[in-house]
Amino acid sequence: MTFEEIKQTADTCLMPTYAHFPVALARGENATYWDAEGREYIDFTAGIGVNSLGTNDEAWKNAVKAQLDCLQHTSNLYYNETVAKAAKLLCERAGFARVHLSNSGAEANECAIKLARKYSFDKYGDGRYNIISLVNSFHGRTIATVTATGQAHYHEFFTPFLDGFKYAESGDREGFLQLLDGTDCAVILEVIQGEGGVLETPREYIEFVRRICDAKDILLIFDEVQTGVGRTGKLFAYETVGVKPDILTTAKGIGGGLPMGACLCTEALGNTLTPGTHGTTFGGNPVACAGSLAVLERMDDAFLQSVREKGDYIREKLNGFTEIQEIRGRGLMIGIDLKTKKAGEVAAKCCENGLLILTAKSALRMLPPLTITYEEIDKGLSVLERVLSES
Repeated sequence: MTFEEIKQTADTCLMPTYAHFPVALARGENATYWDAEGREYIDFTAGIGVNSLGTNDEAWKNAVKAQLDCLQHTSNLYYNETVAKAAKLLCERAGFARVHLSNSGAEANECAIKLARKYSFDKYGDGRYNIISLVNSFHGRTIATVTATGQAHYHEFFTPFLDGFKYAESGDREGFLQLLDGTDCAVILEVIQGEGGVLETPREYIEFVRRICDAKDILLIFDEVQTGVGRTGKLFAYETVGVKPDILTTAKGIGGGLPMGACLCTEALGNTLTPGTHGTTFGGNPVACAGSLAVLERMDDAFLQSVREKGDYIREKLNGFTEIQEIRGRGLMIGIDLKTKKAGEVAAKCCENGLLILTAKSALRMLPPLTITYEEIDKGLSVLERVLSES
């Protein structure tokens, strides 16, 4: 199909929930794509942080193909070796006791919400169910997770939203304490707010929240849907602040391109969700788990060091771009504030010139494949510099 045929078919049949860039991607190698017309693009998006090993990674493809040669799905009514291995490796590498596997970050956060509320109900009875999230956060698009999201513009159109969520300003200790009234069971936060503009939650504030949670037996949940699985140069971003949560959620890069999410918890919470209290038909699919094993097995210390080095290299190059006001983030999760230009317009212009780049509110955002080469980085930055220098 030509681009126009693809576009017409998609625009006719898909609900218009996305504003598409005028590109139909057809194939790729690592961080380089080609569209239906054969034009080349450098990828600074990784499918919004999903393609952790880039596109067409041989080891990842071989792992997925090998699982497809056995079976593609069994349901969670039966044991499966690949699923068991993926769960074990993820728990070991992340430092948690148990995991529930799902299909997305929103589902992982739904599991965390239910886990926290049931833990509190089992221990304290009814009436202790409120969950505190941070202003400017993003936790998903289901009714529960969009309610947990601390951005007012997401709280439109779909009323009534759920009860049981409060919102704290990041860094405001007194405001946080004022929210506590004995009805709270959990706090959920992002170490780095990705959709909120690539903003780091202050380490001292996270440490403060951890102390309060410990004192009041309130569970601390870290949403690492975007920051997890090597994105920040550590396997999980909580390692960068030295504070471990009771529950950790992740998704995006965990499957290497296949739909997968995970909700991990400590031993104390391991038996809270029992048969009938939570479940999923597709979650923990053996094919997705095979992809996850290939991702996690790749992420040794040397790999994670390379992520940090590439991030430092990009930041050093960006420091020389006169239009850039500020650079934020860790590893290969980078946010850029501009002096005069609008991020959305820059992203569109970059796409026209062969670079795929994201935005996050008013910032440009880079989430390239963790395997991106320095040659691909230089090509992409060259496009960005040219676009930013245009009057």
